[in-house]
Amino acid sequence: MDFAHDDRTEQLLADLRTFLADRVVPALPEFDAQVAGGDNRWAWSRVPVLGELRDEARERGLWNLFLPGEHGAGLTNLQYAPLAELTGRCIRLAPAVLNCAAPDTGNMEVLAQFGTDAQKAQWLEPLLRGEIRSAFAMTEPDVASSDATNIELSIRRDGDEYVVNGRKWWITGAMNPDCRIFIVMGKTDPEAERHRQQSMVLVPRDTHGLEVVRGMEVFGYDDHDHGGHAELRFTDVRVPATNLIAGEGDGFAIAQARLGPGRIHHCMRSIGLAEVAVEAMCRRVSERVAFGRPLAEQGVVRDWIAESRVRIEQLRLLVLKTAWLMDTVGNKGAHTEIQAIKIATPKTVEWILDKAIQAHGAAGLSQDTELAAAFAGIRTLRFADGPDEVHKNALAKAELRRHAH
Repeated sequence: MDFAHDDRTEQLLADLRTFLADRVVPALPEFDAQVAGGDNRWAWSRVPVLGELRDEARERGLWNLFLPGEHGAGLTNLQYAPLAELTGRCIRLAPAVLNCAAPDTGNMEVLAQFGTDAQKAQWLEPLLRGEIRSAFAMTEPDVASSDATNIELSIRRDGDEYVVNGRKWWITGAMNPDCRIFIVMGKTDPEAERHRQQSMVLVPRDTHGLEVVRGMEVFGYDDHDHGGHAELRFTDVRVPATNLIAGEGDGFAIAQARLGPGRIHHCMRSIGLAEVAVEAMCRRVSERVAFGRPLAEQGVVRDWIAESRVRIEQLRLLVLKTAWLMDTVGNKGAHTEIQAIKIATPKTVEWILDKAIQAHGAAGLSQDTELAAAFAGIRTLRFADGPDEVHKNALAKAELRRHAH
């Protein structure tokens, strides 16, 4: 693979760096103040400053960069990787400004790839314009959702409708009142082959019987500036049969198709977050003195900094290789590398954030820095899109098969 960026990527990188430095990062305090001062703290997508920044992002050609093909910017994964990394440097605001924030990105990919023309017109188009938000309802409280075939929510055909019954939780973005549509995964045929039991249906937020039970917290953070995570209950929820995505039994395959790009997008952004953590750590240890010497002269601190740089460079190379493979041999051909980055990135960035927190002392635990909230967020990635252990198990099985005689 060629590590040099092409001309288009270089121009987009320059434009995005300028936009982030001049407009997005300076707007973060105003964004926080407007969210905190609003009537509904979950409705972050309605604050004026975000609308202004989104209008600017469209004008600058920095909109829907994540989505290839006719619906998005037409970038490859390799072109998008350094752009996503830049957004990770202002992870609470930049992805939303560019309409490149999860879970909408994955949901737009599902609708673009598997949706009917009618489904695209009703839901994909307003998502592409940033007019609404969405959520992906897969994880459940009563089963080990690390095995997606365990999912118990029932999707039963009744004439020209599907009837949905069950519970979901940790549904990202669901607390936001602008989240107008849920992609819901459940079982249509419990007697079918194990990976053909599941299907996905579109459930509008205002459908009778759909209840948002409560918001969920991560280490005490409610993540309200990203729409929050929620527990949902579906009680005899009826939707038209035309709300089925693809066909009955296709749910597991759709989930796998959705999670591949989602995993690499998370990893790209996380590298940007790690870079910010290293910068903060270096600034802090250069300013503080302990036992007669600046912290930056302490051997253990220098070890943290050196290790952080090595680990970031390793991660970036692996992510770029994965993006290149996804572009050249497809997501299936890049399956091993996708699993590898999903295993390596959250754990590595968590380690770097931990050292940055340690370097800051008690301030690193407080609301005076972004580090504690970032740590809570990155820790969730060791569960999101599949826990570490599931990916390690699958990766090890593939390795064993490769070396079998």
